[in-house]
Amino acid sequence: MNRAMTILGIESSCDDTAAAVVRGTVGAAEVLSSEVVEQADLHAAYGGVVPEIAARAHAEKLDICVEQALNKANCSFSDIDAIAVTAGPGLIGGVLSGVMCAKGLAAATGRPLVGVNHLAGHALTPRLTDGCAFPYLMLLVSGGHCQFLLVRGPESFSRLGGTIDDAPGEAFDKTARLLGLPQPGGPHVERAARDGDAPRFPLPRPLLDRDDCNMSFSGLKTAILRARDAVIAEKGGLTEQDRADLAAAFQAAVRDIFVEKTRRAIALYLAEAPAVPVLAIAGGVAANQSVRIALETLCAENGVRFLAPPMALCTDNAAMIAYAGLERFAAGQVDDMSLSARPRWPLDNASPSLIGSGKKGAKA
Repeated sequence: MNRAMTILGIESSCDDTAAAVVRGTVGAAEVLSSEVVEQADLHAAYGGVVPEIAARAHAEKLDICVEQALNKANCSFSDIDAIAVTAGPGLIGGVLSGVMCAKGLAAATGRPLVGVNHLAGHALTPRLTDGCAFPYLMLLVSGGHCQFLLVRGPESFSRLGGTIDDAPGEAFDKTARLLGLPQPGGPHVERAARDGDAPRFPLPRPLLDRDDCNMSFSGLKTAILRARDAVIAEKGGLTEQDRADLAAAFQAAVRDIFVEKTRRAIALYLAEAPAVPVLAIAGGVAANQSVRIALETLCAENGVRFLAPPMALCTDNAAMIAYAGLERFAAGQVDDMSLSARPRWPLDNASPSLIGSGKKGAKA
């Protein structure tokens, strides 16, 4: 299917309610609208996302968000070729809210329904923004996920490695709470780190002694806790400089882990001799300038193009879901009303789960 298509996308896997309209062909599409309703204020008092609150907020805002996206794109449902929706992985209440909304719209309008893996949405974003050719290397690094993916096609992903415990965004949030900084933690830790002395606290770099692409951030969080407690025991509290130094030490450790593990992932990727080597990065942690500059430098040293989509398309959004839906729809992949919401849905089913499986299967 080579004709231009117009896809409505719906995303509700965590704490952002989003709808978007994307129009174009495979590898050459444009975002006509992208609406995101954040829930940060609803969860601020709890120090993290509360799944029940998130699900209720999605149910209240999804139809409004869809209407706004259609209006901004100057479209009606008669212009829409298909409705794409995140069907997992994510907080099950939120995913279910989006899937049920999409099913209702598809039933009412007669438009085809396309279920999309949230991680595939992130992984295919470089195709939307830059028409990136396969294969490319993707570092998906966010509050809920951290993986190196070799992207060979719209439904062909090989995981080279990832976190075996906490996602880096989660570690940033926990570190912010330990240091008494606001949520979300990432930007506040980065801001505090600007005035910090990272060498003051020699934190560990977990798993750097292992010759693979897997990472660990849980022990780093524990090391920050112990360093903080030692300062408090000595001084009776934390000064602003103490916070800055601890934040800088944590950020430097995360950066060093990413650089070394990305170096190994790039070596595996280059072994496939891609015509135009590309490392793309997506997810909220992609906004961290210390991490980004270090990875850009690494790519330049290895003759690899570094690609970071605009931040609005790196964090959770529905434009990436619409585009991933466009790729699936163009390939003839359509779902019916039996489409189910999935809390767990790994992109690479051939690789063993990094973080437990449980009754519902591998997490991601």
